[in-house]
Amino acid sequence: MIYLVEDDESIRELVVYTLKSQGMDAKGFERPSLFWKELEKEVPALILLDIMLPEEDGISILRKLRTGPDTRKIPVIMLTAKGTEYDVVMGLDSGADDYIPKPFRMMELISRIKARLRRAEDKGAEEYHLENLYLCPGRHIVTVDQEPVNLTLKEYEMLVLLLKNSGMVLSRTQLLNQIWGYEFDGESRTVDVHIRTLRQKLGSAGDLIETVRGVGYKIGR
Repeated sequence: MIYLVEDDESIRELVVYTLKSQGMDAKGFERPSLFWKELEKEVPALILLDIMLPEEDGISILRKLRTGPDTRKIPVIMLTAKGTEYDVVMGLDSGADDYIPKPFRMMELISRIKARLRRAEDKGAEEYHLENLYLCPGRHIVTVDQEPVNLTLKEYEMLVLLLKNSGMVLSRTQLLNQIWGYEFDGESRTVDVHIRTLRQKLGSAGDLIETVRGVGYKIGR
């Protein structure tokens, strides 16, 4: 569930509609009091928060969220018409995970949301051990034979996704959608290229990533 606190009705309805069209549950709130009331019933996976609001400004809401034991780790993305450096610093210093000034492109917003949800999920994930390969999402560490491996962000996300779905075959389309999302506008061959470089960097553990001809890739049995 994603919560949006936004007093502009047109923006609120568009964002909620777009999120739902992408398969995400979402609720919009025009006033902070409605948001706080709903928060008592259900804690969301992510919060989109405007700064200029009636009743209470977004920075105040964010600070309260960061002091609550049940809400302090919820990813928060600030959405605001204010774009000055001071406002950006205030939001980030108060604990915001990301900051998108208005007007924003909806597909960029969706991409940012997916990225934040992936990172939040990675932080709470268990460690992965597969033969001589080790990955710790919480510390962003990858080792082979206890030696550190330096991966690009996309290579790392691909490895995490494969390990998270160990034993399952992931198609190129699945990999593209979950890792590149709306940032990607090329062809599926980019998956093959990243798999090849990932295997090279993993060295002796590279063979753990199997090619399933005509389908995609998997890791583990």
